[in-house]
Amino acid sequence: MSHPRLSAVLISAAVATAVLSGTAFHASAQVVIPTNRNALIQQNELQALRNQLQRQQFQQQQQFYREQDRQVVPKPRPEVPIVKQNCQSQVIGTTISRVCR
Repeated sequence: MSHPRLSAVLISAAVATAVLSGTAFHASAQVVIPTNRNALIQQNELQALRNQLQRQQFQQQQQFYREQDRQVVPKPRPEVPIVKQNCQSQVIGTTISRVCR
């Protein structure tokens, strides 16, 4: 008689350890021990709340990124160096000619 009771205690301890450590597997959620039913329900509700919070955070982050993408930042005009022409005036007789390079 003590053997089945010891098994129940060991199973309860194993499930409690898994729940407390946060590494409960999906398979353990299918095996419902009457004493741990409330703990499993609370764990499922907690996981649902976590998922909802993560979705909200993700949506807010995406909205922030979209707002950043929509902002139009005016681009500064490119600075183009102005090259002065090197022109020399030559006087040949009565005509003046300019030679630019």
